[in-house]
Order: sequence, then C-alpha cells, then structure tokens
Amino acid sequence: MIGTFNNFEINPIHSGDAWKICDLMVANQDRFKRYFPKTLEQNLTPTLSQLFVDKKVKQIENKDEFLFTLKHSETRDLAGLIYIKELNWTTKQGEFAYCIGYPFEGQGLTSRTVKILSTYAFITLGLKTLQIIAFKDNIGSVKVATNNGFKWIKTIKQGFTPIGENPLDMELYELYNEK
Repeated sequence: MIGTFNNFEINPIHSGDAWKICDLMVANQDRFKRYFPKTLEQNLTPTLSQLFVDKKVKQIENKDEFLFTLKHSETRDLAGLIYIKELNWTTKQGEFAYCIGYPFEGQGLTSRTVKILSTYAFITLGLKTLQIIAFKDNIGSVKVATNNGFKWIKTIKQGFTPIGENPLDMELYELYNEK
C-alpha cells in the first residue's frame, strides 16, 4: 500500500484488479471516452481487463509506467485510476493522468491521491519534475493540479485529439521536487 486517507487506499495495480477495472470503465464509459479512450478500449470485457492488468503489472516491474488504484478500504469499491506515465529517467520527469468514477467525483479524492503519489514519486521513485496536462475546460483536472501546488507552465497547442474531435489546446502544469 502506498497511502491511505478517509477510508480510501492507494495501491499499485495487481492481477486481482481486472474485474473491478472492467466494471469501473464500463460503468463510466461516457465519462472516460474523451480523455481515456485507450484505457477504456482495453477494459471493455473482463478478458481484455486481465490482459491490461497483466501488462501494467509488468510495466511497474520494468519501471516503464506506474498505475495505481484508489479503493474504498471497507467496500473495496474502485473509485479511480492514477497513472505516473511518460517517465524519463534521464531527466527524472513523469506525468500524472487520472480518472475517477461518477459516484466519487467532487469529493477531493483525486487531489488527495495526487498529493500522496507526488510524495511517493519524489521520494521513492526519485523523480524531480511531475506534470499534469489538462484541458482548460476540465475544471476538475485543473483543480487537481492547482490544489497540489502545480504551477501553470504553458499552453500546448493542439496537444491532444479526442476521438472524432478537433485537436484541443492543453495546459501544462508542473511540480518540482525542491529537495
């Protein structure tokens, strides 16, 4: 376990998470299809989810990418997924990506999780810079960045293209390990 708060716990993904991830993705398809299309498409059935989880566990072992689950400690309900991705071990930089299910939105859970995982990334992984790239109209994601002290750096012109949409300008936020 990486951390706990308010009856929630943060853990690295493990092989037993496939069913819960499939359920989260399918139940929140409309929510995740715009910003998480690849994760969604890889988790539309339990079989696909197991393949996804097995791949993500290997990526953690190889330090290529880290995927964490946020679960309610008592009910074991999966509230969301949090990635530390786009890792560059030379510059010691990584990027957060996160999604949370409808029943858990607006409770500050993602902000709390990113706070705990930022400490983990700086201390345990030895990263020096963390990034969040968010669409300016995705107020929840922008709040996660600003609530955690990430500073706006620049607008990335046409930084992301949702499926079937025109490219979106994205906002880059960064947090630095000052130690």
